[in-house]
Amino acid sequence: MAKAPQPGDIDFLTADRFSALGDTPVIIADLPSWNLPEPAVQAVCIGIDAEGRLPPVDPGQFDILVTTAKQAPAPWVSIEHARLESHLRDLAQAAHHWPAAATILCRVLRISETIPFSHALDVESLAYSTLLGGAEFQRWRIARGPLPLPGSDDSEVLVERDEDLVTVTLNNPGSQNAMTAGMRDALHGALANILDDPTGPELRLRANGRCFSTGGALGEFGSATDLSQAHIVRTLRSCARLLHSLGGRGQVYLQGACVGSGIEIPAAAGRRIAGPDAWFQLPELRMGLIPGAGGTASIARAIGRHRTAWMVLSGRRIRAKQALAWGLVHEIAR
Repeated sequence: MAKAPQPGDIDFLTADRFSALGDTPVIIADLPSWNLPEPAVQAVCIGIDAEGRLPPVDPGQFDILVTTAKQAPAPWVSIEHARLESHLRDLAQAAHHWPAAATILCRVLRISETIPFSHALDVESLAYSTLLGGAEFQRWRIARGPLPLPGSDDSEVLVERDEDLVTVTLNNPGSQNAMTAGMRDALHGALANILDDPTGPELRLRANGRCFSTGGALGEFGSATDLSQAHIVRTLRSCARLLHSLGGRGQVYLQGACVGSGIEIPAAAGRRIAGPDAWFQLPELRMGLIPGAGGTASIARAIGRHRTAWMVLSGRRIRAKQALAWGLVHEIAR
């Protein structure tokens, strides 16, 4: 891999080289000797602790921090020494192949950690609509080919009440509970009713079938013809926003695949319980996108922006035990 540029190598006039517009959308630097240069760069900045010593470092200078130390504390991501070089190569290739999505992701995460949750959702949605109109997403759509729009019916979300407990169940196991617009709207309506209820009931959110949700229905991706209106709909009907508003009254039970919106939404719940078979993945970058169902706010607040950026850039699954160690879930239970 190319040597990281030194601060003196970057000036204000040529800083755009280190962005999605230039030839260096990602900087991989050895720690602790490298510092972010004064001119603003939009490249993804990855700090590497190859010796596993966990040196003192300013996390604000980096988007991802990787170490060979085992079970390293936040914000570090632990990678086995034997796999380090290939892993860094994979991260760099992802940033080079989807530079707009990768760099916008990291900018959104940086902005979002300093603003209220609801504002962070707005920032994410604006960026998401921007990328829906971009070349990287269009490239994915062309490669994917046309897909039929999924059907929807009133039984996709079930609501039951037992005294002060409302159980909301995703109920389309035949499609692995893919989050269609219809399912999202039904879930949003159920959550809104709980919030509007003056008796203040508690929520239990679960799903029927082997998995919680494999995320957005692929046939609906790119179906919006007005991206500004899509942003308005996405923010007004944000399930993550309502789950976050429920605070400690919201509890979610996760099993099997929890992919994309299938973890972005539940991550906003006050209490998250995973089955031992649960696994989590954020695959949006490979579509030229970033998480768009609230993940840059909800997941980043659970595990930190550095580990969230790593999940998106790597596209790798994390299992229930790692999710528990990172704080993505609070408990593992059968």
